Amino acid sequence: MSGVRFEALSKTYPGRRGETPVEVLRQLDLTIKDGEFLVLVGPSGCGKSTLLRLLAGLDRPTSGEILIGDRPVSRIRPAQRDVAMVFQSYALYPHLSVRDNLSFGLRRSQTRSPWQQLHDQFSRASRRLPQALRIQSTREQQIAEQIQTVAKALELEPLLDRLPKELSGGQKQRVALGRAMARKPAVFLMDEPLSNLDAKLRNSTRTRIVDLQRTLGTTTVYVTHDQVEAMTMGHRIAVLNAGKLQQLGTPMELYNWPSNLFVAQFIGSPPMALLPVCVGPNATLLLGDRRLAIEGPLVQALASLEGQQLTAGLRPEGWIMAPATNRNLAAEVSHCEVLGNEQVLTCRLLDGDHLIQVRTPPEPLYQPKQMVYLAPDPRGWRLFDELGNAVAMPDTN
Repeated sequence: MSGVRFEALSKTYPGRRGETPVEVLRQLDLTIKDGEFLVLVGPSGCGKSTLLRLLAGLDRPTSGEILIGDRPVSRIRPAQRDVAMVFQSYALYPHLSVRDNLSFGLRRSQTRSPWQQLHDQFSRASRRLPQALRIQSTREQQIAEQIQTVAKALELEPLLDRLPKELSGGQKQRVALGRAMARKPAVFLMDEPLSNLDAKLRNSTRTRIVDLQRTLGTTTVYVTHDQVEAMTMGHRIAVLNAGKLQQLGTPMELYNWPSNLFVAQFIGSPPMALLPVCVGPNATLLLGDRRLAIEGPLVQALASLEGQQLTAGLRPEGWIMAPATNRNLAAEVSHCEVLGNEQVLTCRLLDGDHLIQVRTPPEPLYQPKQMVYLAPDPRGWRLFDELGNAVAMPDTN
């Protein structure tokens, strides 16, 4: 097993028909720890899949270096990189059984003489014959034992003799995972492997992948658009935008302390509500004529920012339904999503006409056009400067 490092990695594709070249990755520096499950997220075109392709060797970087462990691999052929990739489209061989799909990479992982290849082929061809007539191959026996272990872990044992066309989408995905797993690579690469599955199957397969990665301890790089996958699967999340790394941290670090407005809006569903405020005296925020209290670690930072215009962010659970008093913000419910265990309200603040989203318990039910009053959690505010960067907390050391 090995960690992965990207050092000043850039990738530019030439423009078509004289158009400007497309810069997909820009001087990216990123370190993935040995045995870590890292999730790459970002909008379409941000460079997630390109980064995976560069690591797999399917593309070459324009500049920079990729290291697996301490070994530079940018100029090494894909077969020599010791990585296994699981594609969104499964990429199974349609003419091979599940058993042969699982063993395909294993049979090509070591150089064999023509005689050894022929001997192994006869061994496979004779495996349905009575024991006395079978041709024995130590290599084929080892492969068979490894495939059996993988099939048992992924509950594929009853499917080993089926062709891919005889499998459901979830079964195909498990075969693709098993094929990568059987090789015991240094790094697993997964490019949106669950996007073709229905919601229920996606949840169960997500759990299976996490359990397998924890058991195997293999360094894993996982690309997804799904917020739930990113928050629940990864040890750390790397957020990319326009080819640049925006933030790297644990799911809760990104959720609670986003480094900039892009991360604040991208991580979390519904996204963080953003309001234009002015820093007032005594650790307060001014939203128009309304004075909002702020508490917690950011209070000390506000002392040097009085009078400045900032953007204040608050997560949907940071808004609390409150009595109709002058202290609380009046709002009109414009849309309500009842999700069973909670409601997500889209509300329009009467002060400033700002739209925000609020999480509330399932009862009582709210209706469009209904007036409500909201009290923001004074410890939940996150502040961003005019460039969109998070206001840093003072160094307390």
